Amino acid sequence: MGLTSQGARWIGPVCAVLGVLGFSFKAILIKLAYAWHPVDAVTLLALRMLFSAPFFVAMAWWAGRRPAARPITRRDWRALLWLGFIGYYLASLLDFMGLVYITAALERLVLFLYPTLVVLLSAVLRGRPITRRAMLALLLSYAGIAFVFVHDLSFGGDTAALWRGGALVLTSALAYAFYLVDAGDVIARMGSLRFIAWAMLVSSVFVLAQFAFTRDLALLRVPTSIYGLSLAMAVFSTVLPTWLIAEAIRRLGANTASLIGSLGPVFTIGLGALMLGEAVHAIQLVGAALVLFGVALVTLRPGQTRNVAGKTGTEIPDA
Repeated sequence: MGLTSQGARWIGPVCAVLGVLGFSFKAILIKLAYAWHPVDAVTLLALRMLFSAPFFVAMAWWAGRRPAARPITRRDWRALLWLGFIGYYLASLLDFMGLVYITAALERLVLFLYPTLVVLLSAVLRGRPITRRAMLALLLSYAGIAFVFVHDLSFGGDTAALWRGGALVLTSALAYAFYLVDAGDVIARMGSLRFIAWAMLVSSVFVLAQFAFTRDLALLRVPTSIYGLSLAMAVFSTVLPTWLIAEAIRRLGANTASLIGSLGPVFTIGLGALMLGEAVHAIQLVGAALVLFGVALVTLRPGQTRNVAGKTGTEIPDA
């Protein structure tokens, strides 16, 4: 009995690490798709949602059959439309667009600022005071991003592309922060997995509607390699990590899961260097360390901001 209990203690951390690794792979797969075929962001996102939607249908069905599942009210549907739009459609679209211009490592660092943006939005929209600890976290995080941007501006070549990509990904993080500020009550009523499943299905409708109105259906005929990357993105960087992180939060709590989530940028920097040949310099590592430490000050601080973020059971799906 003791051995079984001892072994079970590893399940939570393993789920958290694998979930973070899966989310970290997302930017790598997107960059590979852009390199292998002239596919645009909207088409690639549509392919990802086409492959992931059946899994979320199954997840919504399974979560809805649980004894504790409550009927979804009109109020919940209105919230799902808004949160699915801003958190899982708009944030993902902006992220995919930003990765056309910047490295996977920089994208992950900028996205990782979303807890600091939640602090700012909570202060502006909810009147919650910004503590000294949170202020220090903000200063460290944005100083770290400034370090990385200054380096990339000096050695990255296309300055306009760097600013454009950075702005797109930062706006993606801001959209996700808006989602986190508004999502807590709905998630509490519906449960995290059921909420995520329906929110992702709502976002799929928005993505596919945009593709239908702005693109030719023939663009979905891409090489087999792009289908493979899209399927991998759907399964290993969307569906499985969503469940793994939710399970990790259930077993470990949001606080510990948030700490393990800090490995995300580290994984992406390493994977970018190994699989995409992205250069890693000392000043980038210093900037990354500042961002990670600053975000840790926010996410590990007891309080409502951390709890709301933790309840989602996921990162930016794209995000």
